[in-house]
Amino acid sequence: MNYAIILGLIVTGLLIGIEGSISQIRSDIKRINTNVNRIAQQVGVPDTVTDELKSLLLEGKKIKAIKKYREVTGFGLIEAKEYVDSLIELKSK
Repeated sequence: MNYAIILGLIVTGLLIGIEGSISQIRSDIKRINTNVNRIAQQVGVPDTVTDELKSLLLEGKKIKAIKKYREVTGFGLIEAKEYVDSLIELKSK
C-alpha cells in the first residue's frame, strides 16, 4: 500500500479525534460558565461583567458584548460567542 495513503488516513483520524476533543472542551466551558454564574448569584458576588454584557445585548450590540468578553477573559472568538449566546438563551427562558 502506498505510504501517502496510509499517512493521509492517519492524519484524517487524528483530525477527527482532535475535533471531537475541541467540541467536548467547548461544551465543558459552557457548562462551567453557567455553574460559576449560578454560584456567584447564590453567594451574592456582583457580576459586573455579565451585567455589562447583558446591557450591551439589550442595546442590540452583540458584537461589542463578544469583544468585551474576549478582552476580560482572554478567550477566543468562538468561546466568547458561545458564552454571549448562552446569556441570550438564559434571558429568553
